[in-house]
Amino acid sequence: MTVLDDLQYLLASREPRTPVAFAAADVTIETVFATMRDGVRLATDLYLPPKLPAPVIAVRTPYGRDSDRLVAVFIAFARRGYVVAVQDLRGTGGSEPEDHDFYMFEPQDGYDFVEWVSAQDWCDGFIGSVGGSYVGQVQWPMATHPKMTTILPEVSGIGVGVKTASYHMMFNVLARTIGHGADKLDIPFWQLEPMMLDETLSTGLFNEPFVSPVPAELAESFPALKGLSPVEAQDWLWAHYCSLTCAERADLIRGITGSPHITMIDVEQIGPLFGQGISIDRHTLPAVDPARQVADFQAIPLLRTGWYDWFINDALATWELLRENAPEPLRSQARIVITPSAHNLPGYKEGMGEHPELQHNHWSNVDFTLRWYQTVRDGSIDEWPRVIYYLMGANEWRTADDWPLPEAVDTPFYLGADGTLSAAAPQERLAADQYVYDPLDPTPTVGGSIVSWVYPAGSVDVSGVQQRGDVLTYTTQTLEHDVDVVGKLRALLYASSSAVDTDFAVRLSDVLPDGRAVQLQNGLLRARYRDLDRGAEPLVPGEIYPLEIDMWVTANRFKAGHRIRVDISSADFPRFDRNSNLGGAPGDPIAATQTVYRDASHPSHVVLPICPTT
Repeated sequence: MTVLDDLQYLLASREPRTPVAFAAADVTIETVFATMRDGVRLATDLYLPPKLPAPVIAVRTPYGRDSDRLVAVFIAFARRGYVVAVQDLRGTGGSEPEDHDFYMFEPQDGYDFVEWVSAQDWCDGFIGSVGGSYVGQVQWPMATHPKMTTILPEVSGIGVGVKTASYHMMFNVLARTIGHGADKLDIPFWQLEPMMLDETLSTGLFNEPFVSPVPAELAESFPALKGLSPVEAQDWLWAHYCSLTCAERADLIRGITGSPHITMIDVEQIGPLFGQGISIDRHTLPAVDPARQVADFQAIPLLRTGWYDWFINDALATWELLRENAPEPLRSQARIVITPSAHNLPGYKEGMGEHPELQHNHWSNVDFTLRWYQTVRDGSIDEWPRVIYYLMGANEWRTADDWPLPEAVDTPFYLGADGTLSAAAPQERLAADQYVYDPLDPTPTVGGSIVSWVYPAGSVDVSGVQQRGDVLTYTTQTLEHDVDVVGKLRALLYASSSAVDTDFAVRLSDVLPDGRAVQLQNGLLRARYRDLDRGAEPLVPGEIYPLEIDMWVTANRFKAGHRIRVDISSADFPRFDRNSNLGGAPGDPIAATQTVYRDASHPSHVVLPICPTT
């Protein structure tokens, strides 16, 4: 059996199969408090196997260290000879203080937690981590400690992936359920989302000015901002923010927002202060130059993400940064696994009955995690493929030497007449296509790379949405042979709008012989941010612009008999907020007439990375 065969077997399993060393009754569980450098005490549960010292799994979570689901996993690890030290984040669960500040203290507390763990007599010197989402984010600061051995951040990155519109779905829900605070609700977020659906659908209208003045209190506090351009001011403020301590950063954000404690909404909303290129997850480990930041990592990373995760673009951007800038031997030892999952649920559903690996989300797979830890401890990382990914459509695990795949060839597919899509560039003058985008009736989210307990995450049939009048659809002829698309997707649209600001969204789908269009991936560009280096700029109504749209990534086999389809709209709501088309002007939202050009002088197209089929 090859290493890949073995790992495939582990990834397909839902229950641990690694032999246990101890009975559950042999595991001792106790609660202690770890003191951080500023005196704040964080509640920490220890799962101690009978044989000590032992290797340690260090986990930090905002979701409650003692939930039934997590306890079962931690006992499973302890029965196999690992100490588990699981800690409630500052301001959550049993930890001090009485308020939770989203992301603010993770650089400090993550480092201090590793320092504390490494000094305990039950630690044999190996310290690994595991967990996803927020639990994945807090592992990056832990990786800066020289005594951290390996991290396994799942569905997580360091915030270097860029988006030009704000996430809307789930943000209010998560902000109201995570951590201490007088305004927090004691309701699980998966129950709160449907209760708040009407509020979610009635809000999320974007209408910010193109240039936001620096808040008066900042201008008074920092004379260096005087005379700077908006972009220069954003760069200066971000550099200053990165230079502050955790407590000073929290004080700065509280002063700007007026919030008694900092939520993820606060962190998202102050983004324009630092520039649209600064994403919410950059606050986990703030740095002016992320390349220099990864050069400071000490722990070997194994990244795990999924083709339908809502932050997969960031996970893969982080991977590329690690491969380019991490020090050796970490750079060569880093590994990544890309599953067919969504953020917290199964993602790709075609063939689910025949393929057990599609039936779960691969999060914190005990066997796979233990195999990685043992590989690191044995010094046999070179036996693992550098990249393991799932090729949807073919429903097969694949390996690669790196990401992006060196063998992938970027291939343009052009928008043609009568809704056609082909590799042939336009050779003649073709009439443009038009549609009207109404912010009060936005093109809806129906699935895809989302986090939701209302909308189905992952692969969904979008053929119904593609029939709307505010959606343009372009489809290839029926494929005569299999086509494997693996890698980054992007679109170049030549487009104009009647509005001074608007959005353009492009989606890739796999059209099956039965007529269903299975969503693979999509991306959205807020037109004001068409050039992030220049900052927000209005459109001139009617003027044609080349708009490059990041459609994120996928790995899919379009089988012979299928068709490749691209559709264009101006919203993906409520996944992203919806553009009012006003550009910051007062008034009610207005409809915008959008024109997409596809003639020889304006060859709108998508670029698909095509790999040889095997």
